Amino acid sequence: MAERMRPLDMTFLTRETASTPMHVATLAIFAAPEGGVDYERLVALIHDRLAFVPRYRQRVRQLPGRLANPVWVDDPDFDLQFHVRRSALPRPGSMQQLRDLVARITSRRLDRGRPLWETYVVEGLEAGRYAILSKSHPVLVDGTTVDLGQLILDSSPDAAPTPEVLWHPGRIQSGAELLAESLVDATRHPGVAADTLRGHVVSARQLAASAHRLATELTGASRVAATAGPLEVALSEQRRFATVETRLSDYRTVRGEHGGSVNDVVLATISGALRSWLVTRAETVSRATRVRALVPMSVVDDEFAEPTSLGSQVTPHLLTLPLGEASPVMRLHQVSYAFKAHQETGRAVAASRLTELAGFAPTTFHLIGSRVAASAPPRAFDLVITNVPGPQFPLYAAGTELLASYPVQPLLPGHALAIGVTSYNGTVYYGLDADRDGVPDLDVLAACILESLDELVEASSPTRTRAPRGKGPAKKAAARRTATKRAATKRTTRKRSGD
Repeated sequence: MAERMRPLDMTFLTRETASTPMHVATLAIFAAPEGGVDYERLVALIHDRLAFVPRYRQRVRQLPGRLANPVWVDDPDFDLQFHVRRSALPRPGSMQQLRDLVARITSRRLDRGRPLWETYVVEGLEAGRYAILSKSHPVLVDGTTVDLGQLILDSSPDAAPTPEVLWHPGRIQSGAELLAESLVDATRHPGVAADTLRGHVVSARQLAASAHRLATELTGASRVAATAGPLEVALSEQRRFATVETRLSDYRTVRGEHGGSVNDVVLATISGALRSWLVTRAETVSRATRVRALVPMSVVDDEFAEPTSLGSQVTPHLLTLPLGEASPVMRLHQVSYAFKAHQETGRAVAASRLTELAGFAPTTFHLIGSRVAASAPPRAFDLVITNVPGPQFPLYAAGTELLASYPVQPLLPGHALAIGVTSYNGTVYYGLDADRDGVPDLDVLAACILESLDELVEASSPTRTRAPRGKGPAKKAAARRTATKRAATKRTTRKRSGD
C-alpha cells in the first residue's frame, strides 16, 4: 500500500508559489581535492547513502480528482544524475560569484514530477576548492527521515564502505487502485476523510495551538511599534544571498563575560546588525523599535512540537529583538532574559547534545525549523532565524574536508529576509536569504553582522586588540566599515532631498 502524505505536509505544498519556494538549501564549501574534483566519486557516494533515505527516490503522486491526499510512490524513472548536477564558475571563481549562483538556483522551485531534491557540485572556486549546493523540500524530512546532506559527511577522509543495497522501484499502481485505497482509509479513519474534503488541511489542533501560543507571547507587545517596514515586502521570484563567517571563540568570550548561551550572543549580534542596517537606510530607530523573530528551538516532550528522527523535537519560540537598545551589552541581557523561561522549563535540549549527533545534523534541523516556521501564523512575526550548532571537528565528503557550511532558509509570504546560522569546527556561519528587490543592500547587512559582533567582543574585552576576522587582510575589514558609513550618508541625503 502506498504511503499517504501527511496532511500537514500538504499545507507546505499547497502554499508554495513561484515567489515562495519552500525548499531549504545548504551551501557547503570543500578543500581542494588532490587531482581535482572527482564528480563520479561524489555521485557514487550519494548513490550509496540514498539507501538510508528511501524517500529521496520517491515522488508525490496526486489521486484522480484530488479526492484524497497524494501518496508517496517510487519514481520508476529515477535518474540520479538529474538530481546531482555539475556546474562551474569561471576560474578562479570568487565567493561573490558563488553567492550569485546560489541565489539564482534557490530562486527556482523544485520539479514536482520528480523526487523533491537537487544537488549541485560547483567547481572552479579559487584555490582549487569546490562547493556542494543541496536543495531539499521540507516534506522529505517529516520526523522519520534525515536530510541527505547529513549522511554524505564522515568524520574521517577514509569513510567506512556503505553496504550494497539494490533498489528497484515498486510496482506502479493505477489511479483506480490508489483511489480504492483512499476509500478504505476513509472508512477506517472518517475524521481524516472529512478533513481532506474540507480542503486537505489537517493538524488543525497543532496549527491552532501554535497560533494561540504566539498570540499569547505577543500580548502587550502589540502596542510596541515594530520596524516591520523593511522586512515586509511583496515577494518577487528572485533572491539575493549573502554569507558571513565569524569565530566561535568570540561568542564564547562574550558568553563567559556576561553569561547566557552562545545562542543568546548570536541573537544579540543579529539584533545589533539589524539596528545598524536600519540606520544605514535612514530609518528611524527609537527605544520602542522592535522586530519580532521566530526562533525554532529544540525541546523534549512537547505535544505541539515538530518531531525529528534525532531524539528531540522542535517548537517555535517568539523573540522580540531589542533593536531600540543602543548598548550591545544591554541587548544581550534582554535576549538572555527572554530565553531564561525556556531554559528553566527543563525541556530545552543542550547544544552539546546536538553537536554529538552522527553526521552533520544542522542540515536536518534547519529543514525541521523551516517546517515549524511555515506552520506558524506568518503575520505573528517579521523574521525567521534558525541557529543550529554543529560538530566542532572536521568532516569529509569523498575524502575532502568540509571547510564551511551556510544554510539558506526559505522566505515566507511577505517576509523580505530569513537568516540561518550554523556553527562548525570553531566557526559560526551565517546564511542570509533575501528578496532581490526588497533588500538590494543585503551586503550592508552582512557587514553590520561583523560590526555588531565586534561591539560585543570589545564590550567584553575592552583591552583586547581586535585582529581582522576571517582569512582576509585588515583592509577588507576596514573597507566594510567604510562602505557601511558611505551607504548611511548616501541614503540619508536621498531621504532628505525627497528622492
